[in-house]
Amino acid sequence: MGKGRIFHDLAAGVAAGATGTTALNAITYLDMAVRGRPASGLPEKTVDTLTERLHVGLGPEEDARNREQGLGPMLGILTGVGVGLAYGLFRHSVRRVNGPAAAAGVGLAAAVASNLPMTSLGLTDPRKWGIGGWVSDLIPHLGYGAATVAAFELMRG
Repeated sequence: MGKGRIFHDLAAGVAAGATGTTALNAITYLDMAVRGRPASGLPEKTVDTLTERLHVGLGPEEDARNREQGLGPMLGILTGVGVGLAYGLFRHSVRRVNGPAAAAGVGLAAAVASNLPMTSLGLTDPRKWGIGGWVSDLIPHLGYGAATVAAFELMRG
């Protein structure tokens, strides 16, 4: 595989990660609509905690809250695109994969990549989530994995 192929696979991974992120968001918003549950405040809390620890200001209080609300979801997009990029690199190296296993692996990688920072910052504890919390987290991430793998394979041709 030539140099051009790796760039193609990485670009396909980025685009596939964006596709997977859209699928994850759609599943999450559908769950919120069906169950009437609120959005998670953890992405914004993550931004708040990170800016505090890094001694980075986001402006006056109202502006800072608004910026946290914008930056929180951006962390999710960055995670989704980053995991897609990693999948593109993986697929560049591995010629054949089992689609369902790859989808599950990519979904679980995305779940870890999104939850590990929040857990490390002490903002959440997955041991205390309960079955509903795990279902609310895993189903969208598995959807992410399925959409990411499917999109990558379509783009790869």
